[in-house]
Amino acid sequence: MRTCLVAAGIYNLLWGALTVLRPMWLFDLAAIEPPNYLFIWQCVGMIVGVYGIGYLAASADPVRHWPIVLVGLLGKIFGPIGYLDGVVRGEVPPGFGITIPTNDLVWWIPFALILAHAWRCHRASAASLPQLGPSPEAAAPSGGVGR
Repeated sequence: MRTCLVAAGIYNLLWGALTVLRPMWLFDLAAIEPPNYLFIWQCVGMIVGVYGIGYLAASADPVRHWPIVLVGLLGKIFGPIGYLDGVVRGEVPPGFGITIPTNDLVWWIPFALILAHAWRCHRASAASLPQLGPSPEAAAPSGGVGR
């Protein structure tokens, strides 16, 4: 789990840095027209890099930091869905999806396994706690109005 998150963190930091510093790389690789405003694409690179920092932080304790993994997995699911929607609508060239296998698909199973493990750990932890009900003081009558 930790190794997977470290790998995801490093990958995202490198991908994000490359996209910020050399925003044309993906468009050149896919042989597609770049957007009119490359700074928006550089912002995407910054966001991907920030995810990398989150994955590195989560690698210290994946069970405790499961929300970071969940947010990452959701992004890795919704990104390809948005891409496919754009392709179907004719708004996104198919070549733009060249990085979906490495940016998204490869992480689905490891992230899902981390989340399943965290869920099992939290469920086991909750089951081992004593079942607490209302305290006797809370259940007793207050003894009058205004006290």
